[in-house]
Amino acid sequence: MASPFDVLRVDPEASEEAIEQAYRERVIEAHPDHGGSPEEFQRVRTAYKQLQAGYEPEVDTEPELEDEESYEQAGSRVEYLNYAVLDDHGWDLDDDDLFGKAAAGDLDHEDYGEFLVEPHESLLEAAENRGFMWPFACRGGACANCAVIVKEGELSMPVNNILPPEMIDQDIRLSCNGIPVTDEMQVLYNVKHLPELEELRLPPRPFEQAYPGD
Repeated sequence: MASPFDVLRVDPEASEEAIEQAYRERVIEAHPDHGGSPEEFQRVRTAYKQLQAGYEPEVDTEPELEDEESYEQAGSRVEYLNYAVLDDHGWDLDDDDLFGKAAAGDLDHEDYGEFLVEPHESLLEAAENRGFMWPFACRGGACANCAVIVKEGELSMPVNNILPPEMIDQDIRLSCNGIPVTDEMQVLYNVKHLPELEELRLPPRPFEQAYPGD
C-alpha cells in the first residue's frame, strides 16, 4: 500500500511547508472538477490527514477523525444545501423556509446536511476535510467557481478580487478563503452557474481548454 508520502509525492524528510504545498497541488489534481476522481481525491485527503496526525511508517494508522464534540467549544455549525437540487424540487432561492423544506426533503447527504467548521478553516477546507467535493478553481479569491450564498450568518473573506459590491450585497461569498464568523450559518453551495456569476468563473480544466478547438 502506498504511504502518505507516496500519495502526496513528497520525500519522508520533507518539511511541513513542503508537505502542505504538495498537498495543495495534489488535491487540485485529484479533484473531480479538475479531471481527477472521487477515489483519488479521498486518497489525497486521507494521506494529508495521516501526516498531520504524526504518521509512523511502521504502524498501520488511520487518520484521526474529527471529534464532533470538540467543536461544541468553538467553531461554526454550517447547514448546507446544494443549489443544483432547487429546480428538481421546485424550490425558490428566496423562499424563507428553503432550509426547512430541504430538511424534510430526504436529500442525499452530499446535497443537504450540516457540519462544524473549526476556527482556522475556510468553508471550502471544512467541506473537503469532511469528505465533500465542493466546486473551486483558483483557491485564491480570483474567480467565482467556489461561490456560495449565505442565507443566515456571516462569512468573512480575507481575499476577494472578483465579487463586486452588488454581489456582496446579495450575500454571495467565496468559500475558498471565507471564514465563518458566526456560531451558525446556512449556505447554498454550488451556485457558480447563477447567470450573474457566468463571467466570473474559470474553466475547471484551464490548461486543457487553452487552445481553440479543445
